[in-house]
Amino acid sequence: MKKAMILLVLTAGIQLVAQDKSTITVKKTELNNGVVIVAVIEEAVPGQTRASFELHCNKDATACKTLEPGNYLMVRLPRNWGMYDCANVDLYPASADPATSQRIGEYCLIEK
Repeated sequence: MKKAMILLVLTAGIQLVAQDKSTITVKKTELNNGVVIVAVIEEAVPGQTRASFELHCNKDATACKTLEPGNYLMVRLPRNWGMYDCANVDLYPASADPATSQRIGEYCLIEK
């Protein structure tokens, strides 16, 4: 019975930290009053249209980077994770494995 309970707790914990990954294309990055604003288009998933949104971060934050146009891997963090009071995402190089790679930065996801 103890083993079953431990397995149930571990399974629930893994699902809580499950991450949603997608490929994005950065169109442009600008700086406005100390906030880095990144214009992004998310790659289309079968059955869905391409989504466009912005990523924001505070210029002085250690995990805030200005990005060059190109493709990146975006990982949506679980609710209430991250440094911003919004939906937080981490960005990685397009071909990276988030489990073993260093993230490029952490951003607040602003849907348009």
